[in-house]
This record gives sequence, C-alpha cells and structure tokens, in this order.
Amino acid sequence: MDPRLTRRTALAGSGAGVLAGLAACAPPNPGSVNALPPIPPSDGPVTITYWAWLKDLQKVADIFNAKQDRIRVETTWIPGGNSGGYAKILSAVSAGGGPDVAQVELRQVPEFALAGALVDLTRYDFAAQTDAFDPGALTQVQVGDSYWAVPQDTGPVATFCNREVLEEEMGLEPPATWDEFREIAGTVSEAGRSLITLDPSDGSYLISWMMQSGAVWFRPEGDGWIVDMTGDASMRVAEFWDEILAARIIGTGYGAFSTPWMAAAGDGNVLATIGGSWSDALIQSVPNGEGKWAVSPMPIWPDGVASGAHGGSSAAILSTSQHPAEALEFLTWMCTDPEGIDAMIEFSGIGWSPAKDYIGEVRQQPSEFFSGQNYNEEVILPMAQGQNLDWTWAPMMQRAQDMVGDGMSTAVTGEVPLVDMLPATQTRIVEIMRDMGLDAEEAR
Repeated sequence: MDPRLTRRTALAGSGAGVLAGLAACAPPNPGSVNALPPIPPSDGPVTITYWAWLKDLQKVADIFNAKQDRIRVETTWIPGGNSGGYAKILSAVSAGGGPDVAQVELRQVPEFALAGALVDLTRYDFAAQTDAFDPGALTQVQVGDSYWAVPQDTGPVATFCNREVLEEEMGLEPPATWDEFREIAGTVSEAGRSLITLDPSDGSYLISWMMQSGAVWFRPEGDGWIVDMTGDASMRVAEFWDEILAARIIGTGYGAFSTPWMAAAGDGNVLATIGGSWSDALIQSVPNGEGKWAVSPMPIWPDGVASGAHGGSSAAILSTSQHPAEALEFLTWMCTDPEGIDAMIEFSGIGWSPAKDYIGEVRQQPSEFFSGQNYNEEVILPMAQGQNLDWTWAPMMQRAQDMVGDGMSTAVTGEVPLVDMLPATQTRIVEIMRDMGLDAEEAR
C-alpha cells in the first residue's frame, strides 16, 4: 500500500476530535468537503476574503485587484495564530462561515487538514503550479500526495553574528561545523561573553537543529504514523546540547531578540544567533549594530543537510470557501509572481520567499547593515536549497514543540538530560496521537 495515499485518506476522513488541540470547536463533518466535486469557477466577479496577521496585506491584495476585474481580495487583520487567531478562524469554520483564506503557520497545516478545516488543493490542480515553488517550502504544506495550503514564507536557518567583535576583536571565525561551534562558544565564554543565548522553553530552535541533522520525527507507514525521535540523527544533537548545557558555555537566561538580548548584543556581550532567515529584520534593531553584523551558513554535521527550517506561514483555503478556484489563483500569483513577492516583502515583511526562482528584488542587493554583504544570495539562498525534504510536520506539532521546550528547560537545570527527554517525549507523543484517533507507533 502506498503510504502517501493512506495518509491522504486518513487526513480527509479523520474525526473532529483532533481539533481539540487547536480550539474547543470543530468544523462540521470534517473531511466531507474534500469528498464532494470541486466547486467550479464563478461566471461573474467574486470577492475573496482573507484573514491574516501579516501587516498591510491589503496593499498586496490591491496590486492584484488592480490587475483584473474578476476577483477582488479583501483582507482582515487578526491576532497571531496562538494569540487568538486560530480560535477565531476555527470558530468561524465551525459555524459554517469564515473567510476564504486564512494564514496558518507551516507546522500547523497538517493539524488543520486533519480536522477537515482545509481544502485539498490537489483537487484544484495545484500540482500543476508546484514547479514555481521552492521545494523546501512546498514540502512543508504537503501531506502525502496532497497539498493543503500555499506556502507564503519560510525560515531557512543561518548564523547571524557580530563580525566586528567575533572576527576583528577576538580573531575568531563563525563556526562552520558544530564541533567548531563548541570550541568557539567555549572561547567566547572564557572571555566573559556568550556566543548565543537561548530561551530554553522555546522548542522551535532545537527542532530546527534536529531537522538539519537529518532527523525525520514523523513518517507515515501503512495505515498510521511512526514516531522516531530517538534515531541517530536526533540523539547526536541531544548529546551535543547536553554537553553544551553542562559546560555552561552559552547563555540560557533569555532568548534571541528579547529586551535583554538586544541590550547585550548592542554591548557586544552576545555575539550571535542561529535561527530563521527572518532574524535579519530583528537584528537590525540591535543598538549601534549597523556595519558590525554579518551572516554565515548554519554550522553543519558531516552527514546532515545544510539547514533546518525555523518558522514560516502558509495561506490556506478554508473548507467553507465558496470560491476556492479564485482564491488559489490569487494565492499562486501572490506567492510566485515577482510583483507579489516584492509586495509581500515591502508591505508585510515576509520571511524567505516561497518562490523557486525569485527571492525578491530588494534581497538581491548588498546590505549596509550587514557589512555590505549580499547575504541573501550568498548565504540564505543556499540554506533554503539545502533543506531536509524528508521532514514532515505532524498533526499535533505545537504540542510537540511545547513538550520539547519543557524538556529543554529541565535539561538546562540538569534534572533530565535531552538524551532521556527524547524517548520519554516520543512515548507521550504516541499516546497523544492515539488519543486523537491516529494509529501511531514508536520507532523500533
């Protein structure tokens, strides 16, 4: 049996109980919309509604609206997903209404799909458009052989560092490997500074580093899922960070871009962060940072991949939409056409472009802040092209991320090391997935 087809069937027909992890409501008859014939395009003009927390998205839509008179897109700002946006979206879908399109974080797409809240875009010939998308973005909205959303932006991981202090003052190079990271972090710590600092409760960083190591935590097999958080690729990352945390050579009191981090970075006491490409915009708020910072590749493992994925969102067509064909036409334009990409960068400040062959005009230029470096083409683009394409987001990823964050916090105190946290978390995640009505097993 093809596991991709099995998983597609599971997503299309799963019960509404899965939605309990998102909100205390569920759309009626989850999956039923995708069992009906596709809705044909309208004969007359239509209005597409779009809920998102991206700023000034209407300015992007207005460019599309001015190009033709068949489809008008109207956007509404909502709070971020876990800050109330998801509850608002799902409550509206549960009542049979809501917008045509909603912003959904990439890691949340499978959970929305499993709940029956999304349209299977394969039914509207989205597969014919996929060559225009970056594969690293596309795989994050793909579940089996179906696509459940349009990738809107992604977060390939890179190293952002204070070049002036690290290289010119301390005579060190940005770490090219994780072994070099350990050595350099120790040297920086001995000098009374921190190479990076972490908020251990934020599990997204550790997950992105696991992805880069080559881990695949969730994979379909037969009629269910295999959960593998304890394979070699995962355990070497856990062992590595257990050693780092035990040696106390990085900061663990606050995370990147927090108020204390900004102050320490401005004073040259925190020298780097390893995170999503969208970090560049936040780092530009570091006091007196212009011309001092630079971007380099993520440290690598000998047999891993170039980069992990950290953040990013999709534009998902909701199962209650009456105009999915028109919505998809707009979203394909917005997320692949150079005019749409440039508008999203300019007005909405998106992360990395989801388009295969266009990163945005402004991102093809050197940056004065980042030491005159053309870092998007030189560094971020290769990071985007070097993603772990085997990674699959699970239909309960927010909870998994929270559990990893809790585990990181106990690892910092030495109470439970990461090498023990991973197998315990794996067991708990399998239990949760079974409670959701999924067939899940631990890897053997």
